[in-house]
Amino acid sequence: MNGELVVVDDVPGEFAERVIEAFHTRPSDHFSLALSGGATARRCYERLADVGGTQIDWWKVSVYWGDERCVPLDHEDSNYRLGREALLERVGAVDANFPMRCEEGADPYQLRLGELGRFDLVHLGLGRDGHTASLFPGSAALDADPGRLVAMNEDPLGNNPHPRMTLTFAGIARARTAVVTVVGEEKAEALAAVARGEDLPATHLRADRLVWLVDPAAASLLP
Repeated sequence: MNGELVVVDDVPGEFAERVIEAFHTRPSDHFSLALSGGATARRCYERLADVGGTQIDWWKVSVYWGDERCVPLDHEDSNYRLGREALLERVGAVDANFPMRCEEGADPYQLRLGELGRFDLVHLGLGRDGHTASLFPGSAALDADPGRLVAMNEDPLGNNPHPRMTLTFAGIARARTAVVTVVGEEKAEALAAVARGEDLPATHLRADRLVWLVDPAAASLLP
């Protein structure tokens, strides 16, 4: 398994502390944060809003997304909506936030990330099928050109609904820190497969610093 594996009882709390640490050790005045989606992400962002509300200068933070479902931004399945409700509306004004807009295609976001250069922190999850961001097994974005940071993608097996926009492996690799949060027994088989080095999307993650924050249930099948 690439990166550092940390087993903790309170994954959202540890995630919040890692974001706060990354903010205070950032190499420049501003801080770039890419958000994720899903139930674990919601709990992580709610905790971050609770404990990081006064420990982070949010007006120095620019918020991006690691992936998005191609639905309206106010749709219940939208990662943007999740991040807005769980975090952004609770911490006040950030410097800027940049939703992924599928109707524009991937190129505008590609250009924006080219201007950004590096992410300070990218948050990711792990699907039961081993996907991360919206990089699904057997999907076209897995083989994106190395210069392509963002791509349109979809699950060829149809297990994950909606077309998507997603960071590619190259886009994620621009992160100074990438944090993967994994919670629950239902993720244990996928995490164990990644740890064994099986050919799943999440196995191929790279970043300057890659940290897996997992709870004991998710870690239950690890050697």
